[in-house]
Amino acid sequence: MQKTKVAILGAGFISNIHLESYHRFVPEAEIVAVYARDINKAQAFAEKFNIPKWYDELDDIIKNSGCEIVDICLPNFLHFEATLKAVAAGKHIIIEKPLAVTIEEADEMIAACKKSGVKLMYAEELCFAPKYERVRQLVNEGAFGDIYMLKQSEKHSGPHSDWFYDVNLAGGGVLMDMGCHAFEWFRWMLKNAKVKSVYATMSTVLHNGRTKGEDNSIVIVEFENGVTAVAENSWAKLGGMDDRSEVYGTEGVVYADLFMGNAAISYSKNGYGYAMEKADTTAGWSFTVSEEVFNQGYPHELKHFIECVQQDKQPLVTGEDGRAVLEIIYAAYASAGEGKKIMLPFTPKISKPIDLWLGTPEI
Repeated sequence: MQKTKVAILGAGFISNIHLESYHRFVPEAEIVAVYARDINKAQAFAEKFNIPKWYDELDDIIKNSGCEIVDICLPNFLHFEATLKAVAAGKHIIIEKPLAVTIEEADEMIAACKKSGVKLMYAEELCFAPKYERVRQLVNEGAFGDIYMLKQSEKHSGPHSDWFYDVNLAGGGVLMDMGCHAFEWFRWMLKNAKVKSVYATMSTVLHNGRTKGEDNSIVIVEFENGVTAVAENSWAKLGGMDDRSEVYGTEGVVYADLFMGNAAISYSKNGYGYAMEKADTTAGWSFTVSEEVFNQGYPHELKHFIECVQQDKQPLVTGEDGRAVLEIIYAAYASAGEGKKIMLPFTPKISKPIDLWLGTPEI
């Protein structure tokens, strides 16, 4: 079997998820090296996953590890530097959310990858989550009629690492961390429909002593095609992780909870499935089952990108998608700060998105 060599940048929580995904479900990939800013952490991570090389210098791992792909699982403020270094060395890149801290960084990253001919994938796992993908298939089959509203929520009591709480490193709070998932999922469901406006409200309710960033937010996104989407994100929700979506149409509704069972609960007025052959059994309420491996889709997105590199295909989720998400994030912070709806396009010059909420002057 042909194997593609991958270097992991980062040795934290998300890197663990990526490594477990590669080892269990992506035999086409060979993990050849890991980078962390702390060499002891890098070594411990390498020994845990039987990775032959570890580094604490970005240039060294990118140039000397023999990798073909750089998998960026670093804090937000390092995405730009790591991407440009990888591009300069001719490496393909898959990068965790958000794509960058600012739109200017995102534009430069996208342009550099295009100029160098390397692939850039924005790693939005909700576009690959099996249960969410089954819901999207049903929507495309017309099971719920014309879609008029989407909802997506992700909530827990706060991140694992300290850097998330530092707005100078993360660029913002829960919106930068988890709101970006909802925004790309909305666009994915609506075939990249254009956003018309954004309205948001946010506050810091649980972690006041730890961060200047918001830890609870609600964002309403209006699309030009008439669909309204609502994103609920929180670091203030106690009792564990929630990740769920809702789709409302003129002929039905579906609720999908990534952490509750293997089915999406759906109501279809006319039924669905296999060109409507199952309509008699799927009309009304049903439990739409998807055989999922990892509920959140990490193995699927990583396997997809390995395939893109091996077969010279365009990733399904790109740097341009990551940039579009950033623009929605900008508008959400500005809306919460100004107390009004923000119309797109919206690309003010700022040092970090949360400044639009905190009131820091533009640069």
